Amino acid sequence: MLNPAADIRPQANPGFSRMFAPGRLTLGVLFAIESYQGDAPTMADQIRLAKVAEQARFAALGVRDVPLRDPSFGDLGQIHDPWAWLGYVTGQTTDIALFTAAIVLPLRHPLHTAKAAASIDRLSEGRLVMGIASGDRAVEFPAFGVEHAERGALFQEQVAYLRTAWANQYPQINGTYGVLRDADVVPKPVASRVPLIVTGNSQQSVDWIARKSDGWITYPRRMDIQVDLIRQWHSTVETVSPGAFKPFAQPYHIDLTADPDISPTPIHGGHRLGRSWLMRHLEVLERAGANHVLFNLKYGNRPAEAVIEELATHVVPRFPALGTD
Repeated sequence: MLNPAADIRPQANPGFSRMFAPGRLTLGVLFAIESYQGDAPTMADQIRLAKVAEQARFAALGVRDVPLRDPSFGDLGQIHDPWAWLGYVTGQTTDIALFTAAIVLPLRHPLHTAKAAASIDRLSEGRLVMGIASGDRAVEFPAFGVEHAERGALFQEQVAYLRTAWANQYPQINGTYGVLRDADVVPKPVASRVPLIVTGNSQQSVDWIARKSDGWITYPRRMDIQVDLIRQWHSTVETVSPGAFKPFAQPYHIDLTADPDISPTPIHGGHRLGRSWLMRHLEVLERAGANHVLFNLKYGNRPAEAVIEELATHVVPRFPALGTD
């Protein structure tokens, strides 16, 4: 029987507090911090660029969970296993939040996920914010012996499992993943749990996400549609969890041009644009109630270092990591 812990204040998690606050927008950057053709980045110079981002007051570094190479998907993220990579990054950064965007829960046993996440959270002194998803690459599911059609139900079960395993000593859990009794998951997170941010809909209703998660990260849309969605999200949270703050975040592919005044043209998941237009775009999102934008540099035409330096000089100071301004 699953007995999820009562809601906690995710602000007790330093990573959450660096990324999210009502009425504020912060910025993150997704590994791999480079532009590249095809699906595989070089992963060169990543730690140095991560340190540049941290020093520049980006709020978060994002990490993908791509268990298998799917030739139709087109992006392997940082290539390395997310937990192994986060362990490496944790030891070479100090304050920046570590954001999984997102762990595919149905393809992992929740005990392994609970232990790995709590380990990173402890080693980083509470900097982990855990984006979670039900999975969007159907080809992966048969390899793990998981029914693709059941991923929504498995996702719900895992959310409850994680919260129970983290918040209780020697919990008793009986479900799809087996029977846990007379044993415990260690370590426990810094707070009562690692904050859980649902990615996309993960086969759930927005009402369920507002009730059961600590926030929502969903895909960019046409601005007027996204503004309405952001406002509806905060309205739903207020209805189902009065007084609670549950942030809204989105990823954003950018091809930042050297000319700051180049107007936006669409690319996959975002825009090719100059920084003046990027600033306007981010300010509209902030006014609408967005709390975090996670940049993806894959489709850029300039070196990632030049883009990070331009953002650090001209954009991040307007949207700095919380607690650093």
